[in-house]
Amino acid sequence: MNTQHLHIFTTGGTIDKVYFDALSQFQVGDSPIDEIFKQAGVDFDYAVTSLMRKDSLELTDDDRSLIGTAIKNCLQDRILVTHGTDTMVKSASDLGELSGKTVVFTGAMQPAALRQTDAIFNIGFAVSAALLLPPGAYIAMNGRVLDPATTTKDRDAMVFRDKSKA
Repeated sequence: MNTQHLHIFTTGGTIDKVYFDALSQFQVGDSPIDEIFKQAGVDFDYAVTSLMRKDSLELTDDDRSLIGTAIKNCLQDRILVTHGTDTMVKSASDLGELSGKTVVFTGAMQPAALRQTDAIFNIGFAVSAALLLPPGAYIAMNGRVLDPATTTKDRDAMVFRDKSKA
């Protein structure tokens, strides 16, 4: 019997975007997590809670407070947060004390609904990180686990980097 349990909080961002035309008209839709997990045949217990459906550039301090409160009040100690990439580092950095919880933030540069996307890889990678890493807050993007305190988004290269190693 598998006893691993992961709680996933979704906030929106590119990972959940649905595009309507070539002019990039979009809206943040339902999270693709359940469908991705179903297709992958995952074998662990998880729960998904949608906190909001926003582009991360629209997130406010109240939204970040809501994310932090949800994490602090969560009964599980293994947590994944799907988040828009533009302000993911800020949200992860603003968490404060986690009381023994492992919290991993991930997102995507291309929506999960597109054929060519980094979303599915990033989600799978972040799940592994959340289930295996010691307590703390992390960013899991582009095949790397990063400390939010030293992470920056390189928009030109479309990757996240450790700015302390630049």
